[in-house]
Amino acid sequence: MKRVVIRIVVLLLVLSAVAYGLYRWMQSRKQGPVTNVRLYGNMDERDVQLAFKESGRVMGELVHEGASVKKGQLLATLDTDWLIHEVAQAKAVLAEQQQVLLRLKNGSRPQEILQDRALYAAAKAQAANDLVNVHRYKKLLATGDITSINYDNAKALWTVDHQKALAARETLRLAVLGPRVEDIAEAAAKLHADQAQLALLQQYLADTNLISPTDGIIRTRILEPGDMASPQTPVYTIAIMNPKWVRAYIPEKDLGFIHGGSKAWVTVDSFPKKKFSGWVGFISPIAEFTPKSVETTQLRTSLVYEVRVYVKDPHDLLRLGMPATVNIPVKAAATQSTEKGH
Repeated sequence: MKRVVIRIVVLLLVLSAVAYGLYRWMQSRKQGPVTNVRLYGNMDERDVQLAFKESGRVMGELVHEGASVKKGQLLATLDTDWLIHEVAQAKAVLAEQQQVLLRLKNGSRPQEILQDRALYAAAKAQAANDLVNVHRYKKLLATGDITSINYDNAKALWTVDHQKALAARETLRLAVLGPRVEDIAEAAAKLHADQAQLALLQQYLADTNLISPTDGIIRTRILEPGDMASPQTPVYTIAIMNPKWVRAYIPEKDLGFIHGGSKAWVTVDSFPKKKFSGWVGFISPIAEFTPKSVETTQLRTSLVYEVRVYVKDPHDLLRLGMPATVNIPVKAAATQSTEKGH
């Protein structure tokens, strides 16, 4: 009797397993091919920690939290009093050096050459006259009409004036030749250095203006006028609102149905009747554990892939953190190829 009961129980278990398997098979046949992949995630965004390039005291801030800003818009400024004076001084030094280089390139003026020529002629004439006196004093010394001191003085005077004439001659030659090539090159190099210094100071001055690098929304305002800013201390956090995107996760078994550029539709609870068009912009190449709190060890071992679905939001309705549902239509061809692959 006991054996009969055991056999009946085993038979019932086998029949139950077969019936369950048949039921699952019929359910899968009813479902048909996959035509849509549904994912769940949240609206996400990128942000910029915007800081000054230089250190200084914040003088003015022009926007507040929640304000929309455009690329190139002035957001804040630093104290520039000391820097303005530095720039003015650098401009003056540059102007002076420009004139130095111009003078060297132009060379001697015709009037300067004529002046040096006249000075040389006068010095040469004076030396010639001194030489005549030397010859006269020599004859007088021979007859005893003068002393040797008078003759030596006349000779010394001729020597001095003769050297002056030689110096005047060389001065005239230099005036005719003009400045040396090396002097012009040195002045040009000094001018370039002054230009670089001025450009550097002007860049410092420009960097005292904090300019928005992108369109976005001011999420946080960290510093206030009077605070000390530095490159390591952000002034604003700007949320980049275009494009917006949904961070979602897809199981490995559904990876074959989507690809980069796949069309998608996004809905959020705040606007249940509105569908936002989008596309798959990124599929992570690395699997990770289910990114949520799990309650069973079976779910803990489930691996998924991050997907970023970019969304068009021309009326700026979507906000950071909104729960979102993503529907990705699957083409019939893709579904059939996936089924053949299995």
